[in-house]
Amino acid sequence: MSDKPPATPADGWKHSGVKVIPGDQLDDNTAQTPGMHRATAIDRARAGAQKLWAGTVHIHANAKTGAHHHGPLESVIYVVSGRARMRWGERLEFTAEAGPGDFIHVPPYVPHQEINASSEEPLSCVLVRSDSDAVVVNLDIEPAEKPEGVAWIDPIHRHP
Repeated sequence: MSDKPPATPADGWKHSGVKVIPGDQLDDNTAQTPGMHRATAIDRARAGAQKLWAGTVHIHANAKTGAHHHGPLESVIYVVSGRARMRWGERLEFTAEAGPGDFIHVPPYVPHQEINASSEEPLSCVLVRSDSDAVVVNLDIEPAEKPEGVAWIDPIHRHP
């Protein structure tokens, strides 16, 4: 990667610089997983993004997605409202929950499932992936009956 910035484009960055995508103009013509609704805000086609995809995810109350992974892409999920329960593993045998203000990191190829842990409130999240392609590989997994809870341990900061 070069430290030298690119030459200023002919438009002086007016149209090739910052883009604002209104929240009511997201594109739901993207890869979907049963049980959730994804909508694209930023990708190569809509905003010229070279290295990321960003959008929203909504899961109805008491609903869950099918098992899936995103190939070589990393995903970051930011919970806006509701309660997310994530299951992951070869048989979805691990679980953790996240609420408003929490971030979830999903590494490449990890089989996972998003679950709305609330029976009353929709789950709304912002999703960012490490490439502008919307890779979704839906899986046919027989889930473990009782997943094992996994608490996050910060590898940098020591907790008493």
